[in-house]
Amino acid sequence: MSTASAPKINLLDELQTALAHGTVARRVETLRRVTDLFLHAVDDYSDEQIDLFDDVFRCLMRHIETSAKVMLSNRLAPVPKAPPQTVRTLAFDDLIEIAAPMLSQSERLTDDMLIANARSKSPAHLLAISGRRQLSGAVTDVLIAHGDGEVLQRTASNPGATFSEDGYRGLLAHAESDEGVAICLGSRPSIPRHHFLKLIAKASVSVRTRLAKAHPERTADIAAAVTAVTQQAAAAPEAISAATEMAHGLVQLLYDDGRLDEQEISKFATAGKFDETNAAIACLAKVPVSLAETMMVESHIEGILILAKVCDLSWPTVQQIIEMRAGMAGTQPSDLEETRLTYERLRVSTAQQVLRFHKMQEATTPKT
Repeated sequence: MSTASAPKINLLDELQTALAHGTVARRVETLRRVTDLFLHAVDDYSDEQIDLFDDVFRCLMRHIETSAKVMLSNRLAPVPKAPPQTVRTLAFDDLIEIAAPMLSQSERLTDDMLIANARSKSPAHLLAISGRRQLSGAVTDVLIAHGDGEVLQRTASNPGATFSEDGYRGLLAHAESDEGVAICLGSRPSIPRHHFLKLIAKASVSVRTRLAKAHPERTADIAAAVTAVTQQAAAAPEAISAATEMAHGLVQLLYDDGRLDEQEISKFATAGKFDETNAAIACLAKVPVSLAETMMVESHIEGILILAKVCDLSWPTVQQIIEMRAGMAGTQPSDLEETRLTYERLRVSTAQQVLRFHKMQEATTPKT
């Protein structure tokens, strides 16, 4: 008789005896012994032998109490070659004490299984899934769509989780009303820059402060996003101050008199006069002040380069404008040499085309 068949016969004999005549305690003891036997040589078992254990475990599970199932789940969950049907049965148990070890650890569970579980089980099941070592974008999409705040926070802070664009958008939507989600999402080292900027733009001061500490390398991005939000809010008609209106009026007079030129823009920028600089550029580029302001304060500086190229400004003046904006944000401009090269390569025709697109976009955007 082969060594493979010996445990097979012994297992079946013991199982029959336990089920036919044994007490609950006897069945639990049988389960413990079967589990010990399986774990002792799991790496050496063939698929056929693992299927045998699968049958035995599932048979025993129909006749044991909850605590024994919890024990079995905890012992099999970390095992890569755990019997697959046993794993699935335990993972889909309604009792979270039984399901949680499998949902949070078992490599036997496929994405399809995890998705089905997340769609049909309790928030506690979703929470267990959210703590797995790795989560695919397909699984996180479902967790974000069906999870509560606790699930979203654990998912967002899971370093092994990946997210689709829809997943990031879903987390951003929740982050607007849940600071815990905002902090977990913003603290991810791998969060894409454009999503990070959107998060900062809508975050509270306390969240921004915590994220600045978590991402010291993104201080400039955070400051730029805050500046953009501040300037966009100031662009609302009800928020325009008397000083801003006077600045716009002064610039318009200079333009009407033919005295508005690059030298004046340079003076405004050097003096840190944002309203005057913005209005002057709007006049020379022949765009609404609100559009120029939006492009001037957007997180990337492409907007400044586009406007400046249309106005035919020299690089020294453009640099002064960039430094003015950085000063408003309390940061230092970076990569000025690379920015200069980009500006010099930019064609006037290209800048004009991009600006026409922005004008069209503003014209078709509903006013609230």
